[in-house]
Amino acid sequence: MPEPPGVYTHFFVGTFPQLETRLSTPNKDLTDPLAPRREAALFYGLFLRGHSIESLRRDIDVPVLLHKKWTNGTQYEGNFRDNLRQLYDYRKQVLAIFDELVLNERGRARIQ
Repeated sequence: MPEPPGVYTHFFVGTFPQLETRLSTPNKDLTDPLAPRREAALFYGLFLRGHSIESLRRDIDVPVLLHKKWTNGTQYEGNFRDNLRQLYDYRKQVLAIFDELVLNERGRARIQ
């Protein structure tokens, strides 16, 4: 049965109030260079517990249609549009870190 989109992100926003603040004020993350690594680590922990990598990637990434809506939307003011761009860049950075962690995990030899 396919998982609903955003299930992990919704869980973390409800569980970790600081993520809700991050999602509503992306400028705040610019002062914390470790924030993308911490968030990627949360998703990596879910991966290690057996959650689907594709579901996790969907929750981290910004869908193409949503990105087009953000960039082509005339209803957004300049400052808000800048925040959306920063949010998009942040999500892509988290996704890249997550992918690197997963790639390293798959390449590591298991010693038991």
